[in-house]
Amino acid sequence: MWLDSTDKLDASQPLSLTSLYSSLQLSDADIVFYPSLFNEQYSDRLLAKLTQTIDWRQDWITVYGRSLPQPRLTAWVGDPGKAYTYSGITMQPSGWTETLIDLKATVDAIAGVAFNSVLLNLYRDGNDSMGWHSDDEPELGQNPVIGSLSLGGTRQFMLRHKYQKALKAKLALTSGSFLLMQGTTQHYWQHQVPKTKRAVSPRLNLTFRVMC
Repeated sequence: MWLDSTDKLDASQPLSLTSLYSSLQLSDADIVFYPSLFNEQYSDRLLAKLTQTIDWRQDWITVYGRSLPQPRLTAWVGDPGKAYTYSGITMQPSGWTETLIDLKATVDAIAGVAFNSVLLNLYRDGNDSMGWHSDDEPELGQNPVIGSLSLGGTRQFMLRHKYQKALKAKLALTSGSFLLMQGTTQHYWQHQVPKTKRAVSPRLNLTFRVMC
C-alpha cells in the first residue's frame, strides 16, 4: 500500500490536471473545487503512506476555560524557519518528505504559487472535527492562498459569510479532491469540518500554504 521509490507523482500517475472543476459562485470569495484530482486507488495509497509515516501530534487547546485535547491529530511541514501559530499553538516545521515534495509540485502547478508549508490534519473518525475559523493569520499574507487536498473518508466542508449571515454553503470533500481558496475568501468567509454521528473512514487533509 505504500508508495515506493518508483511510485512518484509524474505524468505516469493517475493524475487529472484537466479533470472537471467548478468555481463556487459565492459572494466575496474565490474558491475552485477539483472533485477528482487523484483517483480512488492512488488516493488510498497516499493515505496509507502518509498516515503511517508522518510524525503526528495532538495538542491541547483551551475552550471556555477548559483544557481539552485537540479533536484531531496534526503535523506541520515546511521550509526552515516557517513556524506556524494558531489558537495559541506554535508548530515548528518538520522537513519535507519525498512524497510531500511531489504533492507540493502538483498543487503548485494548479494554484500558480510556490507553497512553502503544509498543515496536515488527521480525522480518525466522526468525532474528530475542525471548528469555525478563517485562515487569516498575519503570516499567511494579505490574501492567503490555501490549497486543500483530501484523502480518505468523505466529510462535509461548511462555509458561512462573516457579515451576511444568510450566506452559507457546504461541500462534500471526497477522497482525491482538491479545494483552492484564494483572493479575499479568508477576509469574508469562515469554514469548518463538523463532527458527524454517521460511520466514516479516517480522513487526511493537507492544506498547503504560503508563509511570509
